[in-house]
Amino acid sequence: MQNPVLAIIGVIFLLTALKWGALLFTVYQYETAIVTRFGKAVRLDKTPGLTFKVPFIDAVHRFDNRILAWDGPPTECPTKDKLYLIVDCFARWKISDPLLYFNRLNDERSALSRLDDILGSETRTAVAANDLVEIVRLTKGRQPLHDAELEKSGTVLPSNLPDVELGRVAIEQQITQRAREKIEGFGIELLDERFKRSKYSPAVADKIIERMSSERHQIASKFRSEGRGEAANINGQKESDVASIQSAATRNALKIEGEADAEAARIYAAAYNSPEAQSLYSFVRRLEVARAAFARDTTAVISTESDFGGVLKWIGGAGLAPKPPLAPAH
Repeated sequence: MQNPVLAIIGVIFLLTALKWGALLFTVYQYETAIVTRFGKAVRLDKTPGLTFKVPFIDAVHRFDNRILAWDGPPTECPTKDKLYLIVDCFARWKISDPLLYFNRLNDERSALSRLDDILGSETRTAVAANDLVEIVRLTKGRQPLHDAELEKSGTVLPSNLPDVELGRVAIEQQITQRAREKIEGFGIELLDERFKRSKYSPAVADKIIERMSSERHQIASKFRSEGRGEAANINGQKESDVASIQSAATRNALKIEGEADAEAARIYAAAYNSPEAQSLYSFVRRLEVARAAFARDTTAVISTESDFGGVLKWIGGAGLAPKPPLAPAH
């Protein structure tokens, strides 16, 4: 009677153990399991599937084989040129040695805490060793824009921005390499670390905005100077064109006036040289002499046969006397 009872008790115990996972456990494809006995690791399971353990004695610790994320807290860091940045970083890591990872850190929360210390320290060290422009700019070897002509003329102030020698990408690689050497002793492989965000500290935000505004004003001054120079060139060309047009018009007007005066002189000369014009001129002169001679009460004895007498006779006869000779007066 005892053997069937013991068999039934054993079956019940076995079913209970299977139900509650006291005897079997599952290893998934994306994880590694470490079996410990009284707190000491006795077996490492990487093969996916069902695996046995000693019920109530062995404990299973699971570690993810996938790439894990670290998102550090924002940290205020001074730069080499004494400006403060609030840097927010992130990283990707994975467990390279599960057994060492278990013995040194035991769980993911401890690993993240250690990453906070190491990556935060290396980030602050790298930021403090470089100028602000190195953290902000990505491009290596970028030269700040200079305009020597405007700087010489005093329109803009000479730029004091240092040249970009490393750039943010190279600094991130430096942080990754230095932190990787320190983290390897914990069974962790650091894949990459990057700056997620960097912003200015409120204490220096006004100074940074003032610098940016100054740079924009310098560029605007340059554009205004170029515009004034171009306007001067346009006005100078306009004045030159106006002077050229006026000179050509004046030259043409003088030419036309000269030709008109020459034609008028020619006409006058032809008229003066004609016999009719000379006779008329002689007669008009005689009239002017007579008017001047007899302006007041005057008594004169003049022969009617003389030229002057003929003129008086013609005037006295109201034009009924014969016309005076056309010969010029002497």
